[in-house]
Formats: sequence, C-alpha cells, structure tokens
Amino acid sequence: MKRDIISVADMKEDFTDIIELALKLKRGRYDSYEDAKNRVLALIFEKPSTRTRVSFEVAMRQLGGHSIYLNPNDLQMGRGETISDTAKVLSRFVDVIAYRAFENANVRELALNASVPVINALDNVEHPVQMLADFMTVLERKGRLKGLKLVYIGDGNNVANSLMMAGAVSGVNVTIATPKGYEPKDEFVSKARSLSTSAKIEISNDPSVAVTEADVVYTDVWISMGEEKEKEKKEKAFSGFQITPALMRKASPTAMFLHCLPAHRGLEVSAEVIDGGQSFVFDEAENRLHTEKALLLKLLKF
Repeated sequence: MKRDIISVADMKEDFTDIIELALKLKRGRYDSYEDAKNRVLALIFEKPSTRTRVSFEVAMRQLGGHSIYLNPNDLQMGRGETISDTAKVLSRFVDVIAYRAFENANVRELALNASVPVINALDNVEHPVQMLADFMTVLERKGRLKGLKLVYIGDGNNVANSLMMAGAVSGVNVTIATPKGYEPKDEFVSKARSLSTSAKIEISNDPSVAVTEADVVYTDVWISMGEEKEKEKKEKAFSGFQITPALMRKASPTAMFLHCLPAHRGLEVSAEVIDGGQSFVFDEAENRLHTEKALLLKLLKF
C-alpha cells in the first residue's frame, strides 16, 4: 500500500527513525541504493524554490534515480486539466511525486488520486519535509531531542504548524510566540497536542518570556509568498519580534539558532545572529538533502 506524507502527523510513528536513517545516509553521501535505481521523482512546483528543488533533485540522483521538474506552465494542469487527472497520468510514468503548492487542498487531492506516494514539499498549511531537516540538525548538535525546548518567534504560519507537530512526535517542547492576532489556528494547536502526551505545546505573545532557557530559537520570514500586499502591516505588527543578540541572551547559553531560509536580515533576524556562532542555518539547509533521501527510500519501499 502506498504512503503519502502530507503532514508531519503522517510520520508520527517513524519521524525519528527517518532522521536516524538520514544520519546514516549523510555518512555515506554518495552511496546508491537498489530501491531507487531507475526510479523517477516528479517535482511539481507552483512556487519558486532554491533548497527544496535542488535538494530533492540531488537526493534522487545520489540515490541512483532520476527526477523531472515541472512547473504549472509545463503541465496541462496549468491550462485547466484537473488535479485528479494529472495525478492519475503521472502515476503511470513516475514512482513518487513531490508537490509544492499554494493550497493544501490541492496536495491532498493529488495524493488521493495518485497511485504512487505523494510528498508535501510545502503548502499554505504545513512544511513537513523541512521539519525532518530541522530536527536532524538539533539531534546532531544536541545529541537528543526529547525534553528540549524549541521556541519559534514569528508568524503563526505553515512552519509554525509543522514545528508544533514535529515537537509533539519527537518529544520536544515547542513554544510559538507571535504578535496578537497572528497565532496558529486552534485546530493546529489541538492537533499537535493530540499527537503527544509528553511534549508541551504552548502559545505566547511575549518573545522575551517565551525564549527564556530555550535550547533552540527558530524563526521564519514575516511575509510569506502571496502575502506581499500585507508587507507594511506585518512589518509594523512584528517589529518587536526580531531575533537579536539581546533576545538570544535570554535563551540557554548553548542555544542554537535555526531558520528555514530564505532570510531577511534586519527584519525577522539580525545579521549578528544569523551570521554568528549560534547559527546553524546552513547545516540545516544541507540536511534537507539527507532527510529527503531517507524519506524517498522509505516511500520507495512501499
């Protein structure tokens, strides 16, 4: 039976196992695998990408398979063909599909109609593949996940939603600190809390209080793709939520700084932090490659 990864919740039973496999694959970076030989990954991208596209293409190539990059202009889907028909056709040609979409409903529709595994490569609700890289980076540096405190400061967006769920399935306590009115929706907070009885999932409007004794401090852009019209409004609302050296000093002395990138220095994070010694954002970016290789191998064995 094929398996889809649309949400972090779809990895609740083996999230850390996938990370452990990724650590092994990182040590043997150029090893190929029979499970991937001659297999083909289709990448459907409605949004532009650097890390997601390159990491998936390199991952599939290094494993021994191939990838095809498709944007809406390359597909009849961009001219009105239904998502369900596209899913059924592509399933006759390729072995796995990664879909970066504007709408979560479209990812779910593609997965429902595809007979091959579908990976959510980011949508407006979640970013599950990013979570594997994030938590792998933490595990590499901290040696453990369970019991750590991760504080996300910024918009209650798709990354915040996925961080809560990833914390829940790995035992990491997660606090989301946003300006009032920008909190994650209650349904995602409730969903995360339902995934774990050990990890604490908390919401705050005070970054200074939230970050106290944090082991990991995380942020994301304030204005996501498609929100450009809200730029002035959001920058004003988030003015007190920048990750600065002063804010980092309130965290644990050994705290890590993470950002899924791209970053805007001087907005959500100061240059001193993202380019400083506590920042592991480029390790985090590299780990997209290794975790996606692990995820692809898992799915290609279905």
